[in-house]
Amino acid sequence: MKILRFTLVAEGTSDRVLIPILRWMLLRHHLNFEWMGQFADLHELPKPPRTLPQKIATASELFPADVIFIHRDSDREAPSNRRKEIADAIGSLSTSPARHWVPVIPVRMTEAWLLVSESALRGASGNPNGRDPLQLPAWQDLEKIPDPKIILQTLLVEASGLSGRRRKKFNFSAQRARIPDFLEAWETLLRLPSAKRLDDEIAALSFD
Repeated sequence: MKILRFTLVAEGTSDRVLIPILRWMLLRHHLNFEWMGQFADLHELPKPPRTLPQKIATASELFPADVIFIHRDSDREAPSNRRKEIADAIGSLSTSPARHWVPVIPVRMTEAWLLVSESALRGASGNPNGRDPLQLPAWQDLEKIPDPKIILQTLLVEASGLSGRRRKKFNFSAQRARIPDFLEAWETLLRLPSAKRLDDEIAALSFD
């Protein structure tokens, strides 16, 4: 089976959690290939690129791939504005960074995509059999939450069942990264319009 590679250029290192989600979507539509994901960690470079075009160009040079994914949280911007930012950045480059490029724009943050499964949160928290009630937002509201990161952190800590000093030492970053490992019903993500749009764009890619 032919191996194809994809690279993720993200806003921050915590967004590497998107790698298994992207791989799932690629395998969902392009089963004839084995997919290897790369996270373009540019922060450790002696002179990290600052602008989006510089980040894309550097990532394509250091992490060559068949598909390059460019992540931007929509935050308070309309997703269409973020898409234009990415398209303009690509257009400013002298050569295409990869065979295909695809924008990844969660609404409003990556963390909204991680709030779709209670069982995944419990598993990632290290307490899969916990019974403390978790009040997850309705999926219809996930893309309307101003700061899903705060909600995700609160829910992960509650799911852990920890108290006292152990609760204070809870490693949110590490546990957040584990959420995709416990997500069984991946299709649940596709209820979110931003995730569904990404899935549709991946489906439209051609590797003939």
